[in-house]
Amino acid sequence: MDWKLELVAIPVSDVDRAKEFYVEKVGFNADHDHRVSDDIRFVQITPPGSACSIAFGVGIVDSAPGSVKGLQIVVSDVKAARAELVERGVEVSEVEEYPWGLFVHFADPDGNGWSLQQLPQRG
Repeated sequence: MDWKLELVAIPVSDVDRAKEFYVEKVGFNADHDHRVSDDIRFVQITPPGSACSIAFGVGIVDSAPGSVKGLQIVVSDVKAARAELVERGVEVSEVEEYPWGLFVHFADPDGNGWSLQQLPQRG
């Protein structure tokens, strides 16, 4: 049996600002934006090529905005991904090199933390 992680909910303080950041600056795809009721708005976005999406909105999670850290996306070329983010106006770290890969880090406007990882070449 496969167990597939397909959605991660993140807490944000301003849904429209978060949507603009992730879609316009980071380049994620906007999948859904539905206001179910006055108490529930569901926004789902997906990184290009990913089988896992993120969701945020109103009435989605109870945790504090900016409290999610350690979200990670694997990319084939972290330097190119970093350059793309910088070009789009995202504040991103320099490339960090470890035995388990190359990394850059950024945060959304609320402080939810992301890492982009380029896996090391396998011999």
